[in-house]
Amino acid sequence: MSGEFDVRTGRGSARRPEEFDVLVLGGAGVDTIVYVPELPLPYADSYHIDSGIRTRAGQTGDFVALGLSALGLRTHHLDLLGDDPEGDLVRALHRERGIPLTAVPQPAGTKRAVNLVGPDGRRLSLYDTSRGHADDRLPEPVLRELAGASRHVHVSISHPCAHALPALRATGVTLSTDLHDWDGENPYHEPFAHAADLVFLSATALADPERTMRRIAERGRARAVVVTVGAEGALLLADGTLTRVPPVMPPAPVIDSNGAGDAFAAAFLYGHLTGEPLHRCALYGTVAGAHACTIPSTETDAIDREQLLARAEELEASQLPL
Repeated sequence: MSGEFDVRTGRGSARRPEEFDVLVLGGAGVDTIVYVPELPLPYADSYHIDSGIRTRAGQTGDFVALGLSALGLRTHHLDLLGDDPEGDLVRALHRERGIPLTAVPQPAGTKRAVNLVGPDGRRLSLYDTSRGHADDRLPEPVLRELAGASRHVHVSISHPCAHALPALRATGVTLSTDLHDWDGENPYHEPFAHAADLVFLSATALADPERTMRRIAERGRARAVVVTVGAEGALLLADGTLTRVPPVMPPAPVIDSNGAGDAFAAAFLYGHLTGEPLHRCALYGTVAGAHACTIPSTETDAIDREQLLARAEELEASQLPL
């Protein structure tokens, strides 16, 4: 199947076992992008945005799914979507990119956010939390069927995905998650951190990244923990050893950091699922993350497999700092 399966109408068809490389769970929604003159934005009665204000489909799960698909992995996306214009944008994006989507009806509406993007590419995201509730659930039969048909599941940190963790672990499928800007203390993130085999997070809010990484590894089941450090590269913890992953020079001027972490995760997973050692998976991640920083937030694009492998081989052959 390529296309959409709607659990409400029953339209579409389910795939059989072994037909997916990755099931992406959650993280579907739309963003409204506003380029602002600076961040933080000083108070004013109004601002004139000459570049325009644009709304497009694409939140963390959408970007991971796009990244995986662009790298040639068979990808399916499962999440709750509203019967609204925002949900239509998400459905259209998946149809255009040929990514199968299972949409569970969400009466509260499709997730949405406003991203304020500064001249240096940094962003401030404002999330509409009215479009989701702590007791939202993904149907367990659908969840089990899709997880059982997948080699791996990448889990967003939404409430429906939190409720799904026990069922996912029961299937025996490997899991990854991105904790984004977790501070290492908020208890909400801990079930995700401790259930996943691969854990990604940003150093943005971490007072002591290494301490948090080691706590995740000690208290959970993670084979590897990766902290992205923006222009400084990343940190990789595996088998008790912490490795610094050098940064990669973006192939063009940096425009926007939105989606860089999702691109990193998708490329790392590509390496992992194609049998590459963890240090090469991390290299793939830094290459893809750097590429994402050159793409405007108003667009949904991802590095493809040919570009990723060529750039990684070039960097390795140069034997120069990445």
